[in-house]
Amino acid sequence: MVFGGVVPYVPQYRDIRRTQNADGFSTYVCLVLLVANILRILFWFGRRFESPLLWQSAIMILTMLLMLKLCTEVRVANELNARRRSFADFDPHHFWQWSGFSDYVQCVLAFTGVAGYITYLSIDSTLFVETLGFLAVLTEAMLGVPQLYRNHRHQSTEGMSIKMVLMWTSGDAFKTAYFLLKGAPLQFSVCGLLQVLVDLAILGQAYAFARHPQKPALHAVHPAGTKAL
Repeated sequence: MVFGGVVPYVPQYRDIRRTQNADGFSTYVCLVLLVANILRILFWFGRRFESPLLWQSAIMILTMLLMLKLCTEVRVANELNARRRSFADFDPHHFWQWSGFSDYVQCVLAFTGVAGYITYLSIDSTLFVETLGFLAVLTEAMLGVPQLYRNHRHQSTEGMSIKMVLMWTSGDAFKTAYFLLKGAPLQFSVCGLLQVLVDLAILGQAYAFARHPQKPALHAVHPAGTKAL
C-alpha cells in the first residue's frame, strides 16, 4: 500500500528519460495527485485513518515532484527558443506550464500553506473535515481525467505508457478492495470505484485507437526543407 501507488510511474519515467520526450504524458496528472495527497494528509489531522495510506501520500508527493522535474527539464531542452514562464507571473493562461521546476515547487508550497492554514482554523468542524476528506479522494479519483482528455483531443495514445495505465488499473482495484475490507471512510471506497472506471476508459481508448489509428495528414514538403529541419 505504501509503494504500490508509485510503481505505475516507473515505466513512464523510464520512457521519458529514454526518449527525451514528455509529450505523451500529461503533467496535470502530477497536479491532480499532488493536490489529492496534500489534502489527504490534512484530512488525517482531522480524522485518523490507516497509517499506510498516510505514508503512501507522502511517497506519492515525492514521486510526482520527480516526474515534474524530469518533464520540465525535457520540455525546456526541446523548446530552446520558447518564452520563459514562471509561477510569479500569475498568468492563468499558462498555469502549470512553467519553465522551471522551482516554479512548481513554489506553487505546491503556496497551496499547502493556504490549505494547511484553513484546516488549522477549521479542524474542530466535523463538516469541514468530512468535506476535506471527500475532496481529497474525489480529486484523486479524477487522476486519469487529464490523460483521458489528452488522448481524446489527439485521438491517439502515442507516448503514453500502457504499462502505466495497466498498473493504475490493478493498483486502484487493489486499493479499493483494501478500503472496503479495512472499513476506511466511505469517501475512499466510492472514489476508488470511480477511479477504476476512469482507468478502464483509458484502456478502452488505447484499444480503440490501436484498431482505428488516425491517418497522418499529408503535407508537401520540399526535400531541402526537410533536411534543414
